[in-house]
Amino acid sequence: MENIHAKIKELSEKYSEYTAQNLAKLVRIKSLSTQEKEVQLELKRQMEEAGFDEVRIDGLGNVIGRIGNGKKVLAFDGHMDTVDLGNLENWTFDPLGGEIKDGFVHGRGTVDQEGGPAAFVTSGRILKELGFDKDLTIYFVGSVMEEDCDGLCWKYIVEEEKIRPHFVVSTEPTNLNIYRGHRGRMEIHVHFYGVSSHGSAPERGKNAIYMASRAALEIEKLNENLKYDEFLGRGSVTISEIISGSPSLCAVADYARIHLDRRLTWGETKESAIKEIEELVKGMNAKVEVLDYSETAYTGLKYGMEKYYPTWKMPEDHEVVQTGVKAYKELYGNEPKVDKWTFSTNGIMTCGTYGIPTIGFGPGNEVLAHAPNEKVPVSDLVIASAFYASYAYEI
Repeated sequence: MENIHAKIKELSEKYSEYTAQNLAKLVRIKSLSTQEKEVQLELKRQMEEAGFDEVRIDGLGNVIGRIGNGKKVLAFDGHMDTVDLGNLENWTFDPLGGEIKDGFVHGRGTVDQEGGPAAFVTSGRILKELGFDKDLTIYFVGSVMEEDCDGLCWKYIVEEEKIRPHFVVSTEPTNLNIYRGHRGRMEIHVHFYGVSSHGSAPERGKNAIYMASRAALEIEKLNENLKYDEFLGRGSVTISEIISGSPSLCAVADYARIHLDRRLTWGETKESAIKEIEELVKGMNAKVEVLDYSETAYTGLKYGMEKYYPTWKMPEDHEVVQTGVKAYKELYGNEPKVDKWTFSTNGIMTCGTYGIPTIGFGPGNEVLAHAPNEKVPVSDLVIASAFYASYAYEI
């Protein structure tokens, strides 16, 4: 198959400008979560132009392109929604300009994460040009609402569209390394219920802010003593918001609530994380709850899930990881680094929830995700488009 990898590499370089221009077109369309309609229509157009066998938009708004019709199913995933632009004074170029300059495509979404989909459109074009005929169905998914709720799009694809791949490659940025997991996360509210009294006689009441403050100090200590995993690192918990309520500013607060951002390492679960917090607030009039997400997609469909995003990791010797190592080596002659993400991806659903073997390989450096002056090297896009096509031949 050496010959096929050489051809793939040659075509990926030949289509370098095509890939960069496609990404620039996507970047110029602002696409916040639940507002992806226009960018999805552009991605669909690009897939059709590249000669995909079938391209459609599902009920949630995901663009699903297909090549091949085999028994085994491989899916490439890249989310098309981005975060907002932030303070424009921190940008030295137009975040929606999609400018191609000095070997980079510039703008919001170039790294996180429309660069992956732009690269896999080119991969599809390459596969069609080479007459790809393996016993494989490949889905190229431009997914929605990931920035608001990771994994929701894949919950919909598996449960409503009845597409359950045998392997998934996430195209989130990996700096062209192969990633095989990341910590999970969950969002928790802790509600504290006190009793109000006149502020001139606080001893008559029970101050919910004091309850929340005591709990907060215990949570700070808990963060130092969470589980550790050699590959994924330590779990973490932090308070990102505290709010309180009172009948008046001349009264004892009878309500307080803290919001916890909990990152889960290997071996930590929703149940174990909740139990830890419940232990800390024992004896207080407090309630611990995991939040739910429910929003209306741009298609008009309302859909949601619990805000628990399970931890996942693949063994390094697993076929899905080693196929990636082999595909990269066949193309470029050297071993890629195998590592993990710091942040969270749709892998929490494909692998964390459904147990589908998943890896990540994507253009761009995750350090630039959600940051001003986001830009991706065109050379990264070229390598990613070659990698995805080679992976399809190797798996």
